[in-house]
Amino acid sequence: MAAPGIEELYPVLGHDFARPELLREGLTHPSAAADRRASAGNYDRLEFLGDRVLGVIVAERLLRQFPDAPAGELARRYNALVRRESLAGVARAIGLGRHVRMSKSERATGGEEKSALLADACEAVIAALYLDGGMEAAARFVDRYWKALMDEAGTADKDPKTALQEWAHQTVEAPPTYAVIGREGPPHEPTFTVEVTIEGATGRRLSATGTGGSKRAAEQAAAGAMLEAVGRSEPDRGAGRG
Repeated sequence: MAAPGIEELYPVLGHDFARPELLREGLTHPSAAADRRASAGNYDRLEFLGDRVLGVIVAERLLRQFPDAPAGELARRYNALVRRESLAGVARAIGLGRHVRMSKSERATGGEEKSALLADACEAVIAALYLDGGMEAAARFVDRYWKALMDEAGTADKDPKTALQEWAHQTVEAPPTYAVIGREGPPHEPTFTVEVTIEGATGRRLSATGTGGSKRAAEQAAAGAMLEAVGRSEPDRGAGRG
């Protein structure tokens, strides 16, 4: 199924592409290339770059907007801004899903509304903007659609990994470790299973597992499961050492 003309996105993205093939690649799901049995590129490589470009822009903006915030607070704000949910939310806001080229079967199963797909495509689009127009073009897009998120990030809850890290430090004085123990599904839409473990000073071992469409998502799910298991949603309330 053909996607709408990518030129429709230029005003939304705030950039006219000199090399529209970059944006086309950023809007091609791996299943589309597999459907065509061709060597056409998909967004995997651009997603890799876009993740880093977004990270640099967000980190720089946070340093500038919150000059007195300690590193831990900046990290929590950063994690809230670059997580999958934030990327997918921006993608939905600009109607990115309908522009992504994907296989008929992927679209039939609601591909253009899947958070993982939308987040990956959004990162790839950021990379396309960067490669075509430099950091200025990428930053212009991020500033436009992440401003409200950045203002809200200060009140966001700590992500599960950060919360578990703090609970472990305060309670058992040992850091959590994460390991991938399973991977299922096709290459373009894998499901990871991660186990998180904490080895206590007394030899007590805590563990929990979580699944997700990326290693990062599975780690967060595992951390959340661990927090539920130990009965803590906010690790810094009355934590004792034992």
